[in-house]
Amino acid sequence: MRARSFWVTAPGIGEIRSEVLREPAEDEVLVRTLYSGVSRGTETLVFQGRVPESQYERMRCPHQGGHFGREFKYGYIAVGVVEQGDGMVGKRVFCLHPHQDRFVVKRSAVTPLIEGLDPALAVLAANMETAVNGVWDARPTPTDRVTVIGAGVVGALVAWRLGRAVNAPVELVDIQSSRSALAEPLGLAFKTPEAATPNRTLIVHASGTAAGLRRALELAGDDGRIIEMSWFGDQHVALPLGEAFHSRRLTIACSQVGAIPPSMRDSMDFAGRMDVVMGALLHHPELEVLVNSEGPFRSLPKTMQRLAEGAPEVLCHRVCYEENDPCID
Repeated sequence: MRARSFWVTAPGIGEIRSEVLREPAEDEVLVRTLYSGVSRGTETLVFQGRVPESQYERMRCPHQGGHFGREFKYGYIAVGVVEQGDGMVGKRVFCLHPHQDRFVVKRSAVTPLIEGLDPALAVLAANMETAVNGVWDARPTPTDRVTVIGAGVVGALVAWRLGRAVNAPVELVDIQSSRSALAEPLGLAFKTPEAATPNRTLIVHASGTAAGLRRALELAGDDGRIIEMSWFGDQHVALPLGEAFHSRRLTIACSQVGAIPPSMRDSMDFAGRMDVVMGALLHHPELEVLVNSEGPFRSLPKTMQRLAEGAPEVLCHRVCYEENDPCID
């Protein structure tokens, strides 16, 4: 068997390659990919070669081929159908796998989709997993006044979930006023940074910019908590910690999807977290507003270049693998 996969061959350059695919062992499955998704923040930095050498091992994704600093295949949003594997043939599954049209993995590496979940919407699963973890790290209370800075996919999903945990509207903040169009169907209030409401008790930062994090410090009220969900890659960030940071007793804490929050490790594991994700996606078709770009797998090298160069209007880009899929090139 052969498969086609997307490889980054140099910073900002990728290509589709053919590779030999082994027959699955007894504890493995062969998956034919229906869709994959591009995680804009992390994948753009990875594609541009902006992974610090000190983070090469920590930033490896499951089933990654090759090595950072050389040639590699990367990605962690794949939805497909099992073609071989006892008891699983025909099942639609999610897997943390690079962009590839067929792949063989351990049976334990795939998560069956809940019946009724549209596989085209399941490309949000990895970002939803990050959002679920972010909310757990934030530990919201019903009385919190919440702002989320950065209306990308992760920011919007975190705000959407936080909106179900507090008694006041969650404010979604972004420099692009056009992002207000996604706030309404998600039940969120929208503000530009200069119009954002001050004196917030909980702020989640997900813009991936130093300016966004500085604005979070400005908007936080006394004893305010700031949850940092952006990954800056090799970028150094300067913050005004000499102003009111100490007098207002502000806190900045990191949220990272690679680990379950300490407060939940005794009762939750990765499989349980993915069950929460699948349930969150099942009954909420309004989340489709976050998938606003798509194209065929064959165009992924050009698509990644376009996304890396900017394309600020794109939230989640969905990659289609079926030859007769109606995706627009």
